[in-house]
Amino acid sequence: MKRLSYNLIVTSLLTLFSPDPTWGQYGGDFQSSLDALNVGAVFHDDPTYANITTPYNLRYHFSPISVAFPRSPQDVSNIVKVGVQFNKTIVPRGGGHSYISNGLGGADNVLIIDMSNFKNVTLHKDNTATIESGNRLGDIALGLFQQGGRALPHGSCPYVGIGGHASFGGFGFTSRMWGLTLDTIQSIDLVLANGTIATASQTQNSDLFWAMRGAGSSFAITTSINVKTFPAPPSGIIFTYTWILDPANATHFISSFQDFVRTNDTLPPPLGGEFVLMRGPSSGMLNVQLFGGWWGEPDKLDATLEPYMSRLPKPESAVVQRGNYIDSLEARAGNVTLNTTAPDVMDTFYVKSLMTPEDSPLSDKALNAFLGYLANEGAKSEVGWFVEVELYGGKNSKINEVPLDDTAFAHRKTLWTIQMYAYSMSRKPPFPDSGFGFVDGMLNSIVDNSPKEVYYGAYPNYIDDRLKDYEHLYFGSHYKRLQELKSKYDPRNTFKFPTSIKPL
Repeated sequence: MKRLSYNLIVTSLLTLFSPDPTWGQYGGDFQSSLDALNVGAVFHDDPTYANITTPYNLRYHFSPISVAFPRSPQDVSNIVKVGVQFNKTIVPRGGGHSYISNGLGGADNVLIIDMSNFKNVTLHKDNTATIESGNRLGDIALGLFQQGGRALPHGSCPYVGIGGHASFGGFGFTSRMWGLTLDTIQSIDLVLANGTIATASQTQNSDLFWAMRGAGSSFAITTSINVKTFPAPPSGIIFTYTWILDPANATHFISSFQDFVRTNDTLPPPLGGEFVLMRGPSSGMLNVQLFGGWWGEPDKLDATLEPYMSRLPKPESAVVQRGNYIDSLEARAGNVTLNTTAPDVMDTFYVKSLMTPEDSPLSDKALNAFLGYLANEGAKSEVGWFVEVELYGGKNSKINEVPLDDTAFAHRKTLWTIQMYAYSMSRKPPFPDSGFGFVDGMLNSIVDNSPKEVYYGAYPNYIDDRLKDYEHLYFGSHYKRLQELKSKYDPRNTFKFPTSIKPL
């Protein structure tokens, strides 16, 4: 009788504390447990390890403990459970284009869940689409267009993955017309930090749905998103006007355009664009491009731009490319195909960003200091560089029509997003130490010459791990609520990277 009771107790304890049958049933250690899932896990001793852990930004080098390649949401769930059992930090990797290599964890010994097998793009009869999270922007654009002449707002680089892009914003030239990528999301299929497979939408896990649209990678691994799509415009025009200018004239160009987009009540949403600033032919000069897109009636572009262009001298060069919608995306991407079957091109770079408020336009003082810095310090810098001054706002921008608290994206009254990009001259390591100070100086030249009360944010998709206050700059007034939700959905901080949300 005693022996029977003892056996029953031992059996009960073993049952209570045994892991899920999918965990560690072959050998019990981390590697054998992951191998048992048949998810193509790659470890350090695999000959393919070096290739699959090469970052997009070659300034970084991280060594994940393993990279797993799931083929289904259940695979993702099982991988997460194994990772949690063995106390691993876990991050997903989509396109791998994170500027700071968050797709490799931003640290060593992280378990990477590579989503590259999740490649379906399905357009439905109601013109919503289900897009799996391993897709890149170019393939999505082609898939939606070929299946039904539909489109989505998104960035220009075909190789950027949809996962991070849609989690943290998703800006492109069509965003003034259609909003950010994350604004199109109707629901998200995902895997939580405890391995639960779930859906987030306005009616299911609505608090999580809010957080995923602005800070998604901190909360769950997205397996697919359902989005509303838009009719692809019948035509598109990509235009590039180039001038060689000194800082004073460049200030006039940008200040005049700023006035044009802020005061023109009939500014059409189909107009999108940016200023591109580059090293000029000599010290004290800049190459200034007005680079934009137009998806309205083709014969109305000139009339739309005329109130601005009439104030300027004739450009040094003018390139205008016309075609259908896909032609315009290829032209916007630098006249490359949207298909991403060819190998991606790496770079060695550092980026900062600044998001300026609509109600506090850049002053001539700030612009002149900024452009003077670029024209003079930029001429002697040890790095190559460019700056994109992207138009988010202006009259009738769909980005800014969304109420601030509708999503976790914290920048709904933005006029410009300024991307400051510096790269090694060879595009290969090392990145010169002086390059960091040079880019810091770009940003400081604006902030130090602006009123102290102006709130400047930063764009989470132009991510910077040197920011001392990323919580405030990326997530603004939403950060505390995001922390509360992080504590609810991932209290262990399983999904962690250098700029992730920290639980309370």
